[in-house]
Amino acid sequence: MDDTVGNSTSKRVVLLVATMASFVFPFMASAVNIALPSLGKELSLDAVTLGWIATAYLLSSAALLVPFGRIADIYGRKKTFACGIGIFTFSSLFSGLANSATMLISFRVLQGIGGAMLAMLAGTAVALLTTVFPANERGRVLGINVAATYLGLSLGPVLGGILTQHLGWRSIFFLSAFLGLVVIGVVLWKLKGEWTGAKGERFDIIGSVIYSLGLVALVYGFTLLPAMPGVWLIVGGIIGLSAFIRWEMRTRSPVLDMKLFRNSKAFAFSNLAALINYSATFAVAFLISLYLQYVKGFNPQGAGLILVAMPAMQAIFSPLAGRLSDKIEPRIP
Repeated sequence: MDDTVGNSTSKRVVLLVATMASFVFPFMASAVNIALPSLGKELSLDAVTLGWIATAYLLSSAALLVPFGRIADIYGRKKTFACGIGIFTFSSLFSGLANSATMLISFRVLQGIGGAMLAMLAGTAVALLTTVFPANERGRVLGINVAATYLGLSLGPVLGGILTQHLGWRSIFFLSAFLGLVVIGVVLWKLKGEWTGAKGERFDIIGSVIYSLGLVALVYGFTLLPAMPGVWLIVGGIIGLSAFIRWEMRTRSPVLDMKLFRNSKAFAFSNLAALINYSATFAVAFLISLYLQYVKGFNPQGAGLILVAMPAMQAIFSPLAGRLSDKIEPRIP
């Protein structure tokens, strides 16, 4: 394994890059949620189209996160991340300049592609943190890393609400573009060397295509329910993801090693817990944002202050839980 980043970069720099990567993605998602009513009013969007403003970003990120993770292992994680943050910054800027739903959704898809590369480093950062920090400090630094995620979720509604109310929804995308430039500067200035985990191995193009198409079909099908085309797309998505699992079990260089789930119950169930947690977190933020503003009549700033409650508590207690897991068995906390 080429681990030059781990050898040439200090612990503090790795922790800084990890927390920045973990902060930006959820900040963007939660900030845009609070701006959806204002955005929909200005661009005259119906409820389904408005939902796609959020879904386009998350779906493109989810569909490409696994393939980009593998690409980063083969060709270099710093290189992939730098390219991704460049795409994220560019698309954030032009999302703020969009004057139609088609233009905005298109740049949100592109933003999600960059976000997949960005989130890839957030996952890679966990591996880097566990490599450069000793066992008795890992709970603390991983707690800080998780806290950055919830800090992004906490500040997103508050700053998003203030910006939307006083400067308009476009200012959220311009702020995201600025944050992207800051991250680019830190990575190019401070993060030295490169880090690869599977240099020289083959990239599983077939598996990546099956995975992406299956996931897109499944999620898009749910947006069309209860119409029959939605049912057929969901069935097709399930078949596609099943085919993906079967393909990954047979190919020599899988984009996602399915044996990890079969051989480690802790890995499988911790991922299931994360899926349930983030599904609930993002669903609540999206729906409550619309409810508070459309039904209860709150302005964006007021709705953002209400939405900050849950992620703020998570941001506060994540480092504490991390420190606790250094002292007792992590399974208990």
